[in-house]
Amino acid sequence: MNAFTHKPEAATPAPLVDPYGRAVSYVRVSVTDRCDFRCVYCMAEHMTFLPRKDLLTLEELGRLCSAFVARGAKKLRITGGEPLMRHDVMKLFRALSRHLVSGRLEELTLTTNGSQLARFAEELVDCGVRRINVSLDTLDERRFKALTRTGDHARVLTGIDAALKAGLSVKLNAVALKGVNEEEFVPLVRFAHERGMDMTFIEVMPLGEVDGPARVDQYLPMTSVRETLGAAFTLTEIDYRTGGPARYMRAEETGGRVGFITPMTHNFCESCNRVRVTCTGTLYMCLGQEDAADLRGPLRESADDALLHAAIEAAILRKPKGHDFIIDRATQAPSVSRHMSMTGG
Repeated sequence: MNAFTHKPEAATPAPLVDPYGRAVSYVRVSVTDRCDFRCVYCMAEHMTFLPRKDLLTLEELGRLCSAFVARGAKKLRITGGEPLMRHDVMKLFRALSRHLVSGRLEELTLTTNGSQLARFAEELVDCGVRRINVSLDTLDERRFKALTRTGDHARVLTGIDAALKAGLSVKLNAVALKGVNEEEFVPLVRFAHERGMDMTFIEVMPLGEVDGPARVDQYLPMTSVRETLGAAFTLTEIDYRTGGPARYMRAEETGGRVGFITPMTHNFCESCNRVRVTCTGTLYMCLGQEDAADLRGPLRESADDALLHAAIEAAILRKPKGHDFIIDRATQAPSVSRHMSMTGG
């Protein structure tokens, strides 16, 4: 028995169901708040990151993820910050892969900015990862530098190529930013589809204080994105889901899929099956609410998982019906104070 393996529960714990009858089957787990980019819609240019002592160890993260799997989680998404910047993070992927082998977990995946993919793509495949999301808001190198402040565009493209070569299914995510990347929506779709990748567009969300333009000035509704794409492609509604919030259409001219994530114009709360855990072990039952539960305490207080399961159960019973995201001129403060990099992307 290694540090990632724990004694089995005496009895199989009951699945997690919130007060509105939604089964929690999808857990997004941040392994670090650190990132090698400073994207303008995600974080301030000069961030103060958490001291390492506050972060869960990889062993604690493995134990926490395994507890959720025991309670019916079928999908684990590893996030950050940039998750592949976490030292020895592949130890966690290797440990969690046993749940794929057992069949209790259906998918182990991650969201990444792509900067480290050339190093880790093949090892991710070896750990059972089959599908990943890569954030890419622009194909223009200078615009990429302005958006990310510190990112290396060529390195990201090399990472995407390495992921495809390793056999990973890649979905590109782009945040739609008014007056910034509107002219790139069609080229991004063509770039993705020419390489066999899905392309998803996301509305900017009011999370954390950022430098530069106000969120209301960045915000572009998905109706505008669809209108732009509809002028170039014949978009057909399709019944395709990945377990997340995106709703997909097919571009008939390319045969590829285009996804839309609409937390502002049409929230997807009624079918929300997700929770998020930060790298410090804080469980957020809703991305757009401040209510949270501490899981680090129960993890460290007892060697068995009884306290951890009790804390998770109590938290899920507080999962709200929906979020309260607002972006308008009268609401200058973010809906929640924490940055996306803190919650987990």
